[in-house]
Amino acid sequence: MTELLTLAGTADVPLLTLNRPERRNALNIELCNAILDGANRAADAGARAIVITGEGSSFCSGADLKEVYGPEFTAALYEMLHGLSKLPIPLIAAVNGPAIGGGSQLAIACDLRVVAPNAAFGVPTPRNGLATDAWTIRTLAALAGVGVARRLLLAAETIDAPTAISVGLADRAGSLHDALAWAEEIADFAPLTLAFNKRILNGWADEDEVAQRYAEIWASADAAEAAEAWQEKRLPRFHGR
Repeated sequence: MTELLTLAGTADVPLLTLNRPERRNALNIELCNAILDGANRAADAGARAIVITGEGSSFCSGADLKEVYGPEFTAALYEMLHGLSKLPIPLIAAVNGPAIGGGSQLAIACDLRVVAPNAAFGVPTPRNGLATDAWTIRTLAALAGVGVARRLLLAAETIDAPTAISVGLADRAGSLHDALAWAEEIADFAPLTLAFNKRILNGWADEDEVAQRYAEIWASADAAEAAEAWQEKRLPRFHGR
């Protein structure tokens, strides 16, 4: 059987590719589980950033309603989305084509989005009678603004790549190569700082955690390394401690 998710790239910047091109990389329970498991394994192995993309002409066409339609699928979907959002390393979505429904959700669960010219975003739940969770609605509104979120969620519009960039739903135009190059750049940054910033941006940290992590970063070996590198006029080498 063909693997639903393939792993390539480097140890610092692994590349996870959704591999159901015959179904436009539609999500089923097995693929949702594979994405989260692959990302967790990469993080546990010391990855510094992860790139996610789709095989073929689509990033992800959403839920595969021929295979899944019910609470088991939605549980796997949201466990995957929230798990990616909580992962302590940055994720970049290389949106190589349409990201519709669950595909848009997967893209916004990543921290940054690089879009190909044929990329598109849509959440067509008003057309198919399904519901979108509050996390998706709030995240879309935070990224793209309430007006664009209303167009996606109430008018069931599709947003093309230039519009996505102009409203902040996507960050850069580019290819998979560009996404990987950006991830390689980010991989050189301080891991503790990136994890701290991401957790607060995504709304997962309470006040006590924020205060503790903030103090730990200022007292970390990486902070000392940055000061030493500045003195020695060289680039710092961060190790996440």
